[in-house]
Amino acid sequence: MRILLVGAGGVGSAAVSIAARRSFFELMVVADHDPARAARAVAGHGDRFVAATVDASSADAVAALCRDHRITHVLNAVDPRFVMPIFDGAFAAGADYLDMAMSLSRPHPERPYAETGVKLGDEQFAVAEQWAAAGRLALCGIGVEPGLSDVFARYAADELFAEIDEIGVRDGANLTVAGYDFAPSFSIWTTIEECLNPPVIWEAGRGWFTTEPFSEPEVFDFPAGIGPVECVNVEHEEVLLIPRWVPAKRVTFKYGLGTEFIEVLRTLHKLGLDSTQPVRVRGVDVSPRDLVAAALPDPATLGDRMSGRTCAGTYVTGTGPDGQPRRVYLYHVVDNEWSMAEYGHQAVVWQTAVNPVVALELLATGAWSGTGVLGPEAFPPTPFLDLLTGYGSPWGMEER
Repeated sequence: MRILLVGAGGVGSAAVSIAARRSFFELMVVADHDPARAARAVAGHGDRFVAATVDASSADAVAALCRDHRITHVLNAVDPRFVMPIFDGAFAAGADYLDMAMSLSRPHPERPYAETGVKLGDEQFAVAEQWAAAGRLALCGIGVEPGLSDVFARYAADELFAEIDEIGVRDGANLTVAGYDFAPSFSIWTTIEECLNPPVIWEAGRGWFTTEPFSEPEVFDFPAGIGPVECVNVEHEEVLLIPRWVPAKRVTFKYGLGTEFIEVLRTLHKLGLDSTQPVRVRGVDVSPRDLVAAALPDPATLGDRMSGRTCAGTYVTGTGPDGQPRRVYLYHVVDNEWSMAEYGHQAVVWQTAVNPVVALELLATGAWSGTGVLGPEAFPPTPFLDLLTGYGSPWGMEER
């Protein structure tokens, strides 16, 4: 296996550190628009890692880099605005493809908080037959959420339930960053995109529909000492992926943002600072959202100031094999002190990065295989969960 990793930011750099301890691949080319950042990501990890420069907005540039290095698998670790050129470049080069976020949505032009417009991943699913006909695999949404959360959903359906009422992905943390009043632990560009777009819900008999941002607040009690966190609806890929492969009456995604974070996002929206459309400032075209991202600290650099834990998981309700009501939370917790001491990367980016590396290893060994555009829930879940534990980061399950 010869891997092209596009993006040497927090998640990409963490993926390099994780992959460096595994032997399943021959080469990993780590490419970024910033050659210095790519060089830093591969430094000290041996001659299986090579730094490169790439324009992620150009499918031709991605394809050319794949051909130059005889790449078999492309892992996309950049913002979702670059999904389609990287996706198309991998296909043009005859490589398989993995990402952690899918092609962007566009709200319904007249009823954005009731009906879907262009959904997350629609552009990728539109060419699924072409990928299948070419014998190529695009494994989409294989981070932690989406990704591990989808694997949990499939595991619950296969092993724990006879009938599922709701699959609800729930994400929360008690992370703090010393010295900052406001410092997101993940890409603010991506966070703005998923939190201010209309959230999507899926229901059997109705299909996909949308609601207001931050709707249906609920307090969810997270394990490992994190405790109760208020969670709200946001747009996320799991709701677009899980119903395609896992039978359930309802699928939702709720994020534990906290009151302050929600108010900051609402203020950015009121001021138009969430926009991706450039505005002219003293003769220079600037995207307001890019400006916000540049003004905030890089999440990848915050690890030594962070403390606490992050939890990603899937809450499933329904009927167990014995015919009795059942409620189960399957989850994965990462402690920032552990991830920094063990890998030198903060908890949120490490938790995101470990899952595509596990998936690549399963593809390399043949434990997972397929063609077309597929989500994580299209594959058997047990090999993934076993291997994740083998990476030294076990998952958990609570009956509730």
